[in-house]
Amino acid sequence: MTGDHTVRSYDEELTHLNNLIARMGGFAEAQLDGAIQALVRRNSDLAGKIIAADVKVDDMEHEVHSFTVRLLALRQPVAHDLRLIVGALKVSGDLERIADYAANVAKRALVLNQLPPVQPTVAIPRIGRLVQEILKEVLDAYVDQNREKALKVWRQDEEVDDAYTGLFRELITYMMEDPRNITPCIHLMFIAKNIERIGDHATNIAETIYYLVNGTPLREARPKGESVLPESLQTEEDN
Repeated sequence: MTGDHTVRSYDEELTHLNNLIARMGGFAEAQLDGAIQALVRRNSDLAGKIIAADVKVDDMEHEVHSFTVRLLALRQPVAHDLRLIVGALKVSGDLERIADYAANVAKRALVLNQLPPVQPTVAIPRIGRLVQEILKEVLDAYVDQNREKALKVWRQDEEVDDAYTGLFRELITYMMEDPRNITPCIHLMFIAKNIERIGDHATNIAETIYYLVNGTPLREARPKGESVLPESLQTEEDN
């Protein structure tokens, strides 16, 4: 991922930064997978572990920030190196938010586990698997600095939006059919929105990768699917 510099330790530092992001990304992936499993399996112990582990991602982000500040001060990078270091800062912020949303899914799972199970719960893994795949692909693209992989992820944002729209409408239908479904389905709506937001952050990472490789931002308008969420119904995490 890095080139050859006159000072070998500089290359080692850039490699270390890349490894920090890769480790943080792997942990965020695991958090999302665990949160979805906690929901589907009604496993409150697992949900609790996901929530408790969120602080580790915060620590990783702090480590990335401290290391990048040190590199900026000591190496005074330019061109691609500067984009690489600043990009790592941006990506670490997106990964921290992804882990936050995963923890929020786990918190909602804890509440749902106290309620009678409802059929729409099985629909969550559909959008979950799609977003997990996108997150994995964008992290691979970051490690490889692969612009084409990043663009593929970027274009899949519309697919995530459409999956969320379909799930939202499905949940509305269940609530209309039986008022007893309203409380659990509202929690599932928030869970689905959290997962959709993870997809948005993966798209942010894809745009950062494009900038790292090309040296110019991606000018195209981000593809978006149809939105069905009223402005008044936002996740508390978005406020």
